[in-house]
Amino acid sequence: MTDFATRRRVMVDTQVRPSDVTKFPIIDAMLRIPREAFVPASEAEAAYAGRNLHLSKDRVVLEARTLAKMLDALNLDDDDLVLDIGTGFGYSSAVIARIAEAVVAVEDDESFAAEAQALLGEHADNVLLHTGPLAEGAAAHGPYDAIIVQGGVAVLPDTLLAQLKDGGRIACIFMDGALGTVRIGWKIDGAISWRFAFNAAAPVLKGFEKKAEFAL
Repeated sequence: MTDFATRRRVMVDTQVRPSDVTKFPIIDAMLRIPREAFVPASEAEAAYAGRNLHLSKDRVVLEARTLAKMLDALNLDDDDLVLDIGTGFGYSSAVIARIAEAVVAVEDDESFAAEAQALLGEHADNVLLHTGPLAEGAAAHGPYDAIIVQGGVAVLPDTLLAQLKDGGRIACIFMDGALGTVRIGWKIDGAISWRFAFNAAAPVLKGFEKKAEFAL
């Protein structure tokens, strides 16, 4: 029988801590949430490998290092309301739920959402799952102290930025071809100020692609 608890500790000790993530709530959440439960059965054995895990052709669970460093850079507090875009089977939301006060998780794939609903019901009692287009967020439950996008972004919709509180922050993986950079944005007086955080990569999410330019 696979000892996932040991693999979880090894993941934290070899992927998360060495990436300069030292905040106790993040470490504790990643030690407690069973990553293997939040991926397809075909990926369970690889759940603690240092890579993105495939949910489908163009959707992934971000590698632990990437998620941990994004959460570290967002500097979440235990009274924050967080919007989690593209939760998949719910892993990211379950982790964030142990750090923040509450999470609104958005998923556009109905089969993923059904899995997430069941898993989050077991592992987190402060997550509200919203099924709908990822790029539209969940305005009815906002505004949010923080927003995190669980996939690549080529263009960030204004609809999403409008749901961030003034003084709030957002974490995205901006993709340029195969290369990606994580940037953290702060909303100040209605405008977003971005700064580079670290390099990472993920497939661009539906609704976050660059629009094809029309040319004669």
